[in-house]
Formats: sequence, C-alpha cells, structure tokens
Amino acid sequence: MLILGLLLLAAVGAFTGLVIADNLSGGPEYTVSVLGQDIATMNMLAVFCSGLALALIFCAGLSAVANTAVHHRRERPRTYAPRSGGPGR
Repeated sequence: MLILGLLLLAAVGAFTGLVIADNLSGGPEYTVSVLGQDIATMNMLAVFCSGLALALIFCAGLSAVANTAVHHRRERPRTYAPRSGGPGR
C-alpha cells in the first residue's frame, strides 16, 4: 500500500503541475491540454469539480501512506537492550 499511495501522490502532483503549466491562458472556456494534446474543453464549474476530484485522489494516496506507516510501526518487534549485571538484578 505504501508504493500505491506514493504512486498516487506522485501522479496527482505531476498531472496537476503539467495542467497548470500548459494552461495559463484565461477565459470562460478552458481547453485543457497536457503535453500538447487537448484533453477537454471545460467551463469554470468543470474545472472546479476536477480539482475536487484530484484533491480526493491526493488525500486517498496520503491516507494510504499514513496508514502503512502506522501499521509498520505497530507491527515492528520490540527489541530491548540487554541488562547488565548478574542474575540477582
């Protein structure tokens, strides 16, 4: 799950960065393009909803990474330093 979460985080970040970098022009209708390919023509509501969807995917990836980290921390065997001294201690 850690790799899947990190992959989701990286993919959403890269896609968002490419979309922002390739679409700096404004207007009532946006033609969204990534790497020179036109994907869709969207109005402001569609752009907002796609941003919400990307944020939810990002949060799902972040949650997967956090849950994996907590799971690995709980499942790690505890090791204690050996006591120095004799059997009477």
